[in-house]
Amino acid sequence: MEVVVDNLVKERIPPPAPPLPCPTTVVYPKKIVKSRAKHISSNKDQCSLNTETRVSYDRLFDEAYRADVVVHTDSGGQIYVHASILGMTSPVIRQLLKQSKTKSRRRSISIQGVPHDAVRVFLRFLYSSCYNAEEMKEYILHLLVLSHVYVVPYLKRECERQLENGLLNIENLIDVFQLALLCDAPRLSLICHRMILDNFKAVSATEGWNVMKEAHPMLEKEILRTVNEANARRKECLIKRNERMVYVQLYEAMEALVHIYRDGCKTIGPRDKELTEDQHPCGYTACKGLELLVRHFAGCKLRVPGGCAHCKRMWQLLELHSRLCISSEACRVPVCRNFKERSMKQNKKEEMRWKILARKIVRSKSISGAPFFSLASST
Repeated sequence: MEVVVDNLVKERIPPPAPPLPCPTTVVYPKKIVKSRAKHISSNKDQCSLNTETRVSYDRLFDEAYRADVVVHTDSGGQIYVHASILGMTSPVIRQLLKQSKTKSRRRSISIQGVPHDAVRVFLRFLYSSCYNAEEMKEYILHLLVLSHVYVVPYLKRECERQLENGLLNIENLIDVFQLALLCDAPRLSLICHRMILDNFKAVSATEGWNVMKEAHPMLEKEILRTVNEANARRKECLIKRNERMVYVQLYEAMEALVHIYRDGCKTIGPRDKELTEDQHPCGYTACKGLELLVRHFAGCKLRVPGGCAHCKRMWQLLELHSRLCISSEACRVPVCRNFKERSMKQNKKEEMRWKILARKIVRSKSISGAPFFSLASST
């Protein structure tokens, strides 16, 4: 499904704003820097670097040693970073730094529209490609947007992987779906779309759905269309599956019919009676029910076609067998040859109807993977 979302989720995850002038409120690094020990000691940190290298990058980021760039965030927050590191990890930030003009020793850029702590986690990742699992869980949607806007492919892939492997749920599904479309994440958008189709009733009751319905009515319309198409496909598949089961059951009934009249099934069980040492349970699944029908047919006084509902079913099975039987001359099933002769006198429409039914029965058994059974009850 190709849907173009022109804006980020309104009132939920606003987009990062373009660079703005330096705010008047200044928050110095010591007031906004989190404890380095907290990040280093946490066993939930995800990082491919060794401990010494990680400590060095953390110190460089937290202490802002010889930092030459100040990043302005929402609420007047500031984060001091190094232009050489940010410029190497993000081509967008590199271009912003080139355009930044300042008379002071430090250049400045702005990353606004997302929480200050989310920006801090994002910038820390640019230093060491490391993150804290709890912070990732809390700010993952903001990090997905930031990684796309500032072209940090590794962080973007990691956000997608984290969402696919557990952080995606019913409550944030619509938000993630819209962001996946906006941030060019086709795999994530496909996973979200499938989850929406499978859990549409629950998803349509969330707050995210109500916000999306007002902000992007065309997207809602497109989702509803795909939901209707998916429901129609499910119904069609269910109908076809049920039809195939009927054809398989008819084929099994034909097998059991040949078995009863050719072999004479005497071991219906073992639920019905105790088997002797030289007897084995019947291997035909339809044998028990069909034998009861055969016994009724043999003793019924109204077995003429139309006289008894059970006998009518038996007549239909006998005629169906004749359509599938390979050799009527050697067949032991009653009236098989008579039905063969009668079929030659039927009109073309009736004959075609029986041929189509016989073809579907044989094909359904082949599709099911079971071995083909010859319906000729030869001696």
